[in-house]
Amino acid sequence: MTTLNIGDMAPEFALPADNGETVRLADFRGKKVILYFYPKDDTPGCTTQACGFRDNYPQITERNAVVIGVSPDDVKSHLKFKTKFDLPFLLVADTEHTLAEAYGVWGEKSMYGKKFQGVTRSHFVIDEEGRLLDVQGKISPADSVAQALKLI
Repeated sequence: MTTLNIGDMAPEFALPADNGETVRLADFRGKKVILYFYPKDDTPGCTTQACGFRDNYPQITERNAVVIGVSPDDVKSHLKFKTKFDLPFLLVADTEHTLAEAYGVWGEKSMYGKKFQGVTRSHFVIDEEGRLLDVQGKISPADSVAQALKLI
């Protein structure tokens, strides 16, 4: 799991998002960022987590914060997921899982006795200067939203 700690500088990134643009963490300096990692678009837990952030988005933006979702799915998949659930925040395509690796949330998982490589559901709250305020790995979808809201 992640080797990042509260107070560390958040790893920078530049990846394609569902809006067709390249998104960089640095683009959000001056705002808090809830950067959350999820395994797959339009699956039950991931939908619960995304819709939780969607439903609380007015409170998040009132607190000068943004949400960025990250999964290994491509931009086309993100766009479909975002449209289906009316998600008001960016979804970033980490198809090579470089960002998940940088944040320490890519690794071996197990489902139904099969082992595979994948993303661990997690979130990071980043302050206005790019430092980590919170590091949550292996978190449930509902707890992720509640915990992140507490810190912004």
